Amino acid sequence: MKRNQFYKNIYITICMFIMIFLSTFMFYTVWLEFVIENNQTGHLTGLGNLGMAIIIYALLYTIIGNWIQTFSLDAGRKANVIAGQVLTLFTVNIIEVLISMAITGQFRFLFEFTFRYFILFLVQAFVLCVLDNYMINLMRYLFKPLDIIEIYGKPNQLLAKISGIPFKYHVVDSIHYSVGEDKLEEIVKNADSILINDVPARVENHLVKMCFRYNRQCHLVPKISDIIIKSSSEINVVDTPIYVCKNKGLSLSERILKRTFDIVLSGLSLIILSPVFILTAIAIKLEDNGPVFFRQERSSLGGERFWILKFRSMIVDAEKDGRSIPAGENDPRITKVGKIIRAFRIDELPQLVNILFGDMSIVGPRPERVEHVEKYSAMITEFTFREKVKGGLTGYAQVFGKYNTTALDKLKLDLIYITNYTPLLDLQIIFETIKILVRKDSTEGFSQQRVQEIKEMDDSEDYIQ
Repeated sequence: MKRNQFYKNIYITICMFIMIFLSTFMFYTVWLEFVIENNQTGHLTGLGNLGMAIIIYALLYTIIGNWIQTFSLDAGRKANVIAGQVLTLFTVNIIEVLISMAITGQFRFLFEFTFRYFILFLVQAFVLCVLDNYMINLMRYLFKPLDIIEIYGKPNQLLAKISGIPFKYHVVDSIHYSVGEDKLEEIVKNADSILINDVPARVENHLVKMCFRYNRQCHLVPKISDIIIKSSSEINVVDTPIYVCKNKGLSLSERILKRTFDIVLSGLSLIILSPVFILTAIAIKLEDNGPVFFRQERSSLGGERFWILKFRSMIVDAEKDGRSIPAGENDPRITKVGKIIRAFRIDELPQLVNILFGDMSIVGPRPERVEHVEKYSAMITEFTFREKVKGGLTGYAQVFGKYNTTALDKLKLDLIYITNYTPLLDLQIIFETIKILVRKDSTEGFSQQRVQEIKEMDDSEDYIQ
């Protein structure tokens, strides 16, 4: 299995270099054509300038591609890889328009560069997306999935989730930790990889050490304390290593930078998307003559309450009894316009106003209804940990989870964001948000079975007032 993974990594690396070469070569042909047509002084045709243009483009594509996981052919579903490819190419070519104008020193070429690179983007996207599909299919044919044995404590849905990606994992067996220490050691010795899933801390520590002793790969479902500790800094007191967990949320400089970013991006977005706002408002009003917006009281930083804005996507009298009811699949309360705006997340856009006024941030944990925070906190005492930062329009849990991800898993994802915050992480989440718009499972409602399970505790953030 180790050799299988070794050769798989080589294959992925070769594929990455092929993608870099093809994208850069296609750019070079477009750039060279422009240079030949417009190089009046002759300085742009020199090997130094041509080489610089090629190197800059290749570096941009490589850096942004790695950042958006464009080259991670085995990381997830095809749709994610292909969406990452398209987003990478689009971003690189937008940046290249500015770089090309800087190289030529001529702003008058803005339209020409924009047109040339847009055509280039379309050709690159078609060629490389077709190539991505072929490379992924070939990889899945040549290399078998990782054999993994689950050792579990409390039953949950993780095994079902893993079984849903058979091209990545093959679950050999699922064993409860109560089989005993000797049996567990025998399992670890003979396994390729172990999945430790929600077992007591004592058993978890023992299994991790056994995996280390026998050089076995270990997949571990983290507890909340594990996530907090992972972000700690290390110091040495004389000869004793100590981990320091600061646990203060964002620093003053980080808060100032994040707020500045929120104001600029939300302000620009409101201007650029104003036609979408107008068309959506007209469509909602024409369908049933009801209100365009609805408000809900939500909880954000430090438990502070505010009124969140959304485009109305359900019928006016969606909750006759006054109780919050989760939106299920094919929910009859969702209007025709509502189905469209929910699919593309357009219903969330009015929250840009909340961001501009300082109630929310572009990126952060999704703000919950006050009563839901109280109910979640009764079940998960650490739930309020996510209120160390402002609630966001999008967040770590939104791009790496689903609409119907459990409250505990969403909390863990939010804490990963809070404890590892950087401005670059915010940018990455924004890019990932664009990618997930193509994923059906990121926008789907709760299954009817799930709705029945959680009606009594209102276990959802997808409600209407």
